[in-house]
Amino acid sequence: MKRSLQEGFTLIELMIVVAIIGILASVALPAYQTYTYKAQMSEVILAASACRTTVSEKYVTSSGAPGANAWGCETGPSGKYITAITTSEDGAARVQIASGTMGLGTTASYVYLQPMYNATTAMDSGSVGTPVHSWRCGGSSAAVLKLLPGSCNISFTTAPG
Repeated sequence: MKRSLQEGFTLIELMIVVAIIGILASVALPAYQTYTYKAQMSEVILAASACRTTVSEKYVTSSGAPGANAWGCETGPSGKYITAITTSEDGAARVQIASGTMGLGTTASYVYLQPMYNATTAMDSGSVGTPVHSWRCGGSSAAVLKLLPGSCNISFTTAPG
């Protein structure tokens, strides 16, 4: 009797490989999407950081608080994922995330940076002439907080300032 050598894969073996690839893809794709959204959020954080520098400088060098939207870092749309940057009277920056991006839906979503006088007290217009001790960072919703870096974890139910 002559034995023939098996060539190629059986149908069962191919089906098992396809099933394994399908399972791995179903786990990997949602994780990949989250990483993509977090990368997009870095643009928002970078835009807010420009305000952090400007507001910190003005608190030390100005003789009076400039007022809401007069700190020198406010802009209209300045990126693909940003609608506007505004500041409060006390220098807190609010970055509006573009609607429909990062999986956040159409509800208005914001990232906030708030200057702090000390670890627990926010700066106010009476703090002019004093250096900013630190900055508090956070978002307007739980969905935004999931995309922000770990150090930016304050949940702002209302806009600071």
